[in-house]
Amino acid sequence: MAAKPGIPKGTRDFSPAEMAKRNYIFDTIRNVYHLYGFQQIETPAMENLSTLMGKYGDEGDKLLFKIQNSGDYFSKLTDEELLSRDAAKLASKFCEKGLRYDLTVPFARYVVMHRNEITFPFKRYQIQPVWRADRPQKGRYREFYQCDADVVGSDSLLNEIELMEIVDTVFTKFDIRVCIKINNRKILSGIAEVIGESDKIVDITVAIDKLDKVGLDNVNKELSEKGISDEAIAKLQPIINLSGTNAEKLTVLKDVLASSEIGLKGVEESQFILEALSTLELKNEIELDLTLARGLNYYTGAIFEVKALDVEIGSITGGGRYDNLTGVFGLKDVSGVGISFGADRIYDVLNQLELYPKDALFGSQLLFINFGEKEAAYCLKVLTKVRKAGIRAEIYPDFGAKMKKQMTYANNNQVAFVAMVGENEMAEGKISLKNMETGEQKAVTIEELVNIIKK
Repeated sequence: MAAKPGIPKGTRDFSPAEMAKRNYIFDTIRNVYHLYGFQQIETPAMENLSTLMGKYGDEGDKLLFKIQNSGDYFSKLTDEELLSRDAAKLASKFCEKGLRYDLTVPFARYVVMHRNEITFPFKRYQIQPVWRADRPQKGRYREFYQCDADVVGSDSLLNEIELMEIVDTVFTKFDIRVCIKINNRKILSGIAEVIGESDKIVDITVAIDKLDKVGLDNVNKELSEKGISDEAIAKLQPIINLSGTNAEKLTVLKDVLASSEIGLKGVEESQFILEALSTLELKNEIELDLTLARGLNYYTGAIFEVKALDVEIGSITGGGRYDNLTGVFGLKDVSGVGISFGADRIYDVLNQLELYPKDALFGSQLLFINFGEKEAAYCLKVLTKVRKAGIRAEIYPDFGAKMKKQMTYANNNQVAFVAMVGENEMAEGKISLKNMETGEQKAVTIEELVNIIKK
């Protein structure tokens, strides 16, 4: 007996019903992006490893899926290299490409390659899968979709404000209650400066970014293990535990960071963004969260993260300002800011809260029962008219299939209406239409059928 086939861990198949839900997510996000003037691009699933390596930190580099070269790649290796069993060194010899880890670095590469064709500021969005060689667990997959929007070629904080409007609009359309958390890497750099640990900024941000997951004691333990002094850790406590309104937090930060130029710049930027958002009547809460650090090394200004309020799950959207990303590809002084919706986590949230609208789950609205060749030929002509009216409709394909089998097909596929056309209906120019939910059945004209289904 043949072994049952499977799929790699951390990947998933999606049924037609699941794809309908996913397309509802993608279409909602896409439509909002269009409202704000973003244009769509796509980049290849694979990139040169030289494009990807070194952009995500050491941990990110370890999570890159590398693609083995085609051909006889062993011929260029010495026996000494083969026998060394040095996986990293060997991979660098016969892997020149990798699957993309995110959409931001490929986008930066795209901007540099197409800089002479692009009008700046350039507002692009991308909805494509990414891959990470992570340990699969609940809510974390090795293959998943990102829905990114970025603006490059503009330093204006109006871009940050509009991105937060996009986040609010999308989750309002999904009917998901969220908290939009905002911070600024300049504030974090200022904090590291005033506690006397400027050279430990990466260690500090990595540690405090875990506060929600591991708690304050474990964060302090990690800081100590990274060589940060007890005095600095003590100075950090009132800052990361800062509470109150956004305005109150900013007032305290101005005093705490009075000696730090970069820290005050971060406070100024955050104040501008938060004050502007407060006038726009957003539906969701905006919170200045000083423990928000975002793990990726390329953020340099405002950073964002979105948490669902009614479901226990990680961040469902994130992003921030990056001033230096295109510089690594030879195009300096091009600032950018972007967000990324985690489609797979949003999918899980919508499932748990049962928030999918019925009309989002596109299937056939109408099934024509097949009574035989003559009746089917008549129904095909009716189907053409029905489809032109915008109704999703089909005919059961097999001649002579039992009525019970055809009705089971309609039920299993959640078809709302069934149409039956026999000799009497053909003679009268009518169709027997059955509402599968109520069981009501009546003879109608094509025009009446269209009106009933469209209502």
